Amino acid sequence: MTFPCDGCGQMASPEHMARRLRRLEWSTRYRPVHISTLFLGAFSPLEDKDFLYSPGGEFHGEAVVLLGALNIETKGKTAEVVHVDFQRAGYFVSYFLECPLDNVSGNIPNTASLMANRLPATAARIRRSLKPKRVVLISKALEPILGAMLALDLGCPIVLDGDKPYALDSSLSETAAVSLRGKLSGPA
Repeated sequence: MTFPCDGCGQMASPEHMARRLRRLEWSTRYRPVHISTLFLGAFSPLEDKDFLYSPGGEFHGEAVVLLGALNIETKGKTAEVVHVDFQRAGYFVSYFLECPLDNVSGNIPNTASLMANRLPATAARIRRSLKPKRVVLISKALEPILGAMLALDLGCPIVLDGDKPYALDSSLSETAAVSLRGKLSGPA
């Protein structure tokens, strides 16, 4: 039995929902009271080990790129300590689609369409619940809806890498991380 997931809009199995709730629990634990910078990706990583708030021991994928861009040291620290450092800095990571993209029977969903459908809910969540001082787009996959996002009133500025999102989810992640580090080291 499947039904639409309220976190991503995909048709969801009970396993999909259980995974979403587990990740929501992990991230909520380290959500700052006052979010200075919301890092917004397109969709949650497929593997738990790539999810920043995963309680596992090591960081991988997008999580390690973002932590490196922010100069948050991970060597010799537990995941808990790294999460607390991230939280104390006023940082929070969230995703436009709160779940990984499902590839059920080779049917990869239309990401741009899913994100366009989630645009009002995501904007309301940012304005009413998260209330960050700024939003940094960290996913190249957000480019198809960038114009629509910029037209929204999120109650704070959207930070871009020039005129596009920081591509921390692409082969250019290291270049984007250097650019992001430079941007965040300057005035807010």
